[in-house]
Amino acid sequence: MKMVIAVVQDKDSARLSQKLVQNGYRATKLASTGGFLRAGNTTFLIGTDDERVPDVIQIIEQNCQSRNQMVTPVSPLGSGVDSFLSYPLEVQVGGAAVFVMDVEQFHSF
Repeated sequence: MKMVIAVVQDKDSARLSQKLVQNGYRATKLASTGGFLRAGNTTFLIGTDDERVPDVIQIIEQNCQSRNQMVTPVSPLGSGVDSFLSYPLEVQVGGAAVFVMDVEQFHSF
């Protein structure tokens, strides 16, 4: 058994959740926040059999697109406002960060 952990942008969350359910996967969704942009993300925890992992990854890849977005970085903690000038930057957001981990035991009560 494997645990697939997928961190996706909030904009892709509803579509991914719907596709996972349509394909028979149950997932737990957790609200999370990215460190660089401090933007909302959704972290999906998906438990599945080893042989179904490629299917789960394909569903994630098909429903989580990366896109370019103009953002103004947040001032780093601890720095003075005068020493930090924020200019808009174009950055790539979205897509998914996916981790696959072995599950030693699984119990459902």
